[in-house]
Amino acid sequence: MLAPGRYARADASPRPPPDLRHVECWIFDLDNTLYSAHCGVFDQIDARMTLFVARHFGLDLREAVHLQKALYRDHGTTLNGLMREHGVDADAYLAYVHDVALDALAPSHALAAGLERLPGRRFVFTNGCRRHAERVLARLAIESAFEDIWDIRTTDFVPKPAAQAFETVTARSGIAPRRAAMFEDMARNLVPAHGLGMTTVWLRNDSPWSRQGPDHPVPEPAHIHYETDDLARFLGEIAVANPA
Repeated sequence: MLAPGRYARADASPRPPPDLRHVECWIFDLDNTLYSAHCGVFDQIDARMTLFVARHFGLDLREAVHLQKALYRDHGTTLNGLMREHGVDADAYLAYVHDVALDALAPSHALAAGLERLPGRRFVFTNGCRRHAERVLARLAIESAFEDIWDIRTTDFVPKPAAQAFETVTARSGIAPRRAAMFEDMARNLVPAHGLGMTTVWLRNDSPWSRQGPDHPVPEPAHIHYETDDLARFLGEIAVANPA
């Protein structure tokens, strides 16, 4: 893997920027990818997931955390576990957990410019809901950069990292995976993308959520083509075909 945000050889001589001139479709995760994991937005979502579980089952917060993490680990998302094991209404859950403040998010000219120079099609692919994605993109002032949002309903509630979720969205949109790039903060979600032939970019961060979730698939260095801790910079430096 490359060091985050850097493209230098061990001897410190310059390294050419990543060559993504073959990419015609750009796919981005939402939370902790299009915005920094340190801004606190997902902290709120995580807390509300625990509160939902606590209220639904009448548990104290410690018990709720244990149950919520078990559902997440076993089913890919807390929602999937609640739906499959307990018949929870998806709409009620999604509305509750995504009712968060976005004050910490602000437009970034560098990010907007980086997205706009990417030729071809651009999508958001999230395990969350469309409404939350729309709010985040509007807050970041980058909603016009994307053709569509693929949310958990798009994949019939089959979440990343299930290969079926990737197969559903690529087939639905007529995407050639070998001409696509996937950007994610959770390395495990890049394993199925790599398996389909996508170019993979890991938004490396030390947030606890990037290390939680299903035990499989296990990401290996071979599954990640590039890594960075600065998405805007990465998008501004990569080589692309006919920048928009």
